[in-house]
Amino acid sequence: MNISNKRTTNVVLAVTGASGAAYARRFLERASALEGVSVHLLMTDTARDIWQHELGGGLVQGRFTILDNGRFDSPFCSGSAAADVMVVMPCSMGTLARIAAGTADDAVARIADVQLKERRPLILVPRETPLSLIHLRNMVTLTEAGAVIAPAAPGFYTRPDTLDTLVDAFVARILQLAGLAPLEEKYKWN
Repeated sequence: MNISNKRTTNVVLAVTGASGAAYARRFLERASALEGVSVHLLMTDTARDIWQHELGGGLVQGRFTILDNGRFDSPFCSGSAAADVMVVMPCSMGTLARIAAGTADDAVARIADVQLKERRPLILVPRETPLSLIHLRNMVTLTEAGAVIAPAAPGFYTRPDTLDTLVDAFVARILQLAGLAPLEEKYKWN
């Protein structure tokens, strides 16, 4: 009998109703191309509208599954089957607030809740400015609960020459935070 010791890393990418669909698209492309990584995509209804508005098209081609945000029997909605890592990118302030309050009113918020209670990585990429005191307090609450808040604030020290270069560098940093890929030298401060 041949039993493989190879383990698949289950990643949930939740895309919510904030501007920044380009970040999600690039993460989906990069993560789904990684060996040993299984990507599961969740999108809110508003995220689908924004994706269409900002990117003008359907989803990218790749190796990933699509989960239904309205179903609580979706994979990873239970602590006995938690994802290895969850990235919410972009993360609307409404979604961030629901996660901070523990409402678990859709699959995005429920899986995020599971990640926190099971002490699994949860990375939230808010894309909003300016921030209100309510936003900041919600971020503190989530940081104290174990989430990583990584605002969509691309760096310019790599001297990007295109918008795609900025997106690539930021997504590379999120892949590193998620433990999926080391940060490439070209995206490090030299």
